[in-house]
Amino acid sequence: MNRIMQKHKIFQILLAGLIFMGWSASSQATHPTITAEAICDVGSGFVINYTSTSWRPTGGQDSGNPQIYIFVNGVLADSGSYDSSNNYSFSGSVPAPTNAVGGDTVIVSAYAAGIWSDGFPGGQSRSITVTLPDEVCVQQASGRFTGGGNLHVDGVRVTGGLTIHCDLLLSNNLQLNWNGKHFHMTEHLTTIQCSDDPEIDQVPPNAPLDTLIGVGTGRYQNQDGYTIEFTLVDAGEPGTLDEIAIRIYNTSTGKIVLNVPRQHIDGGNLQAHYDQPHK
Repeated sequence: MNRIMQKHKIFQILLAGLIFMGWSASSQATHPTITAEAICDVGSGFVINYTSTSWRPTGGQDSGNPQIYIFVNGVLADSGSYDSSNNYSFSGSVPAPTNAVGGDTVIVSAYAAGIWSDGFPGGQSRSITVTLPDEVCVQQASGRFTGGGNLHVDGVRVTGGLTIHCDLLLSNNLQLNWNGKHFHMTEHLTTIQCSDDPEIDQVPPNAPLDTLIGVGTGRYQNQDGYTIEFTLVDAGEPGTLDEIAIRIYNTSTGKIVLNVPRQHIDGGNLQAHYDQPHK
């Protein structure tokens, strides 16, 4: 009986040793490594920057692989290879999964699909969990807004006209008149958001955006030193559902001279377009 128990104990020790050796060999075999971080790119939304590098226990030059796949949440997102020309490492950027929001986590993986240059078969993979920045990150659309119209706020009629580009490269113009007062935007400082809301039917014509949010500076009653914050929404023809929000204030003191909460325009038309070719 004691001999049987002794043999059983020896078998358990041998089995544990084999399991450990198998795990150790697997963990020490040639394999890809992956590092990654997520950022908010104003032009592209959430983007994951990654670097994948070959790892070999003994180092040396036999750690190449012609086919390395990069997956994001199990979906193929990019590919590359390890060779002497890139020092057995490559980097790239891929978009975060569609509908991902700030604070979400994604799994970024590198998978060796090819045979290693030392003859070792592929099939190894490594993964890392990345957290998206906890912020609102909207993919920037291109395009421009033109048009104008009128509306009423607190019994005062406000009229205006505009031409504003998302990328700030071309000249921009926004002029407003109300109750004998006048504002002229002289510089479009920032495009906070140019976006295409799937819930808004903007056509016709086709355009890459339906909403533009921006900040500029200009002259109020022919005096410099004023800031304007504006939101423009093209909700389709004939323009009765188009919306606008305007806030104009003294840049130094913060005193507001015109505040139009977001609302439908009473008349006119705000029109989103594809941008004109330019540099």
